Amino acid sequence: MKTMTSSLQQIMASTGNGLDYDKEQELKTFDDTKAGVKGLVDSGIQSVPKFFVASSEETCNEKSDLRHTHFNVPIIDLRDIDKDGARCEIVKEIGIASSTWGFFQVVNHDIPQDITDEVIESIRRFNEQPNHVKEKFYSRDKMKKVRFNSNFDLYKARFANWRDTLSCLMAPNPPPPEEYPEACREILLKFSKYVTKLGQDLFKLLSEALGLNSNHLTNMGCADGHVFYCHYYPACPERNLTLGHTKHRDPDFLTILLQNQIGGLQVLHDNHWVNIPPVEGALVVNVGELLQVISNDKFKAAEHRVLANCAGPRLSVACFFTTHFEPSEKLFSPIEELLSDDSPPLYRGTTVKGYIDFFASAGLPAYSSLTRLRL
Repeated sequence: MKTMTSSLQQIMASTGNGLDYDKEQELKTFDDTKAGVKGLVDSGIQSVPKFFVASSEETCNEKSDLRHTHFNVPIIDLRDIDKDGARCEIVKEIGIASSTWGFFQVVNHDIPQDITDEVIESIRRFNEQPNHVKEKFYSRDKMKKVRFNSNFDLYKARFANWRDTLSCLMAPNPPPPEEYPEACREILLKFSKYVTKLGQDLFKLLSEALGLNSNHLTNMGCADGHVFYCHYYPACPERNLTLGHTKHRDPDFLTILLQNQIGGLQVLHDNHWVNIPPVEGALVVNVGELLQVISNDKFKAAEHRVLANCAGPRLSVACFFTTHFEPSEKLFSPIEELLSDDSPPLYRGTTVKGYIDFFASAGLPAYSSLTRLRL
């Protein structure tokens, strides 16, 4: 049986060799190491393996206008969320951002800085453990409540992303606490409580922005569950050849993202890739495809991606509000109160699990799962 070292040496040896290239075998060799992208970097690799290389169309920045000051992702201050006058303005700002950008950042969200700092540090700690510790969590079982791997769609995607991910179901029906990695167990459980509260507040603001009762989206079950996707993006020796995360839209109701100070996140807006630079103390919020469905396109889920970076690691924790681990047949379709003769339903209904299953089976990059629901 091959050791991890010999497997990584095989990948390194084939990196620049175009002869007799067997992508499937290379993917399996990489996957079997259970060491992820960080394992490649730790082995001293100087070139990006061929199965990570994206087309120039995927990696090009021709749509980027990073110096264009006209484009800035909205930053919304939640400080006075409970004061009537200020709340009305916050609701208006969130409604505009969700319908035009699909993205915004929030500050003064009541999650202490020491908590977010420790979350980021815990993800670094998990990923920088010896591989024999991490590999215990390595799995491609999509229904496993705690799992570590590199690229959920490794065998389906046109190219692999320069990223490793720890996934943790936090609610509902989470696993016993001891199933979470010790390196991040305590702080993730604590962070989950804060994010639950923030998510509920945001769903209330989004409901009001749609002209609905403030509890409408939470009563529908949009805030009933959440999963943490903890990403580790190592420094990349050839950053222009691959991506940290392929362009995509999130297949959930809402995402709250915590990121460290190494950038790379971009959103597609008005046909330009726009940087979402890290802001001290801020969290990034974006509309998911399921929220676009039930809002009947009042809110838009935007394409976004993460560039590979020569510096690193970039660390982030994406909280997906979703209940796809639950075996529910509940259908989510455009909200009746938002429909009229002039605004008919644009989508057929879907279960959360069915939507996620399609997204996972298609892999990245793929056409939006919204396409198959469009009436």
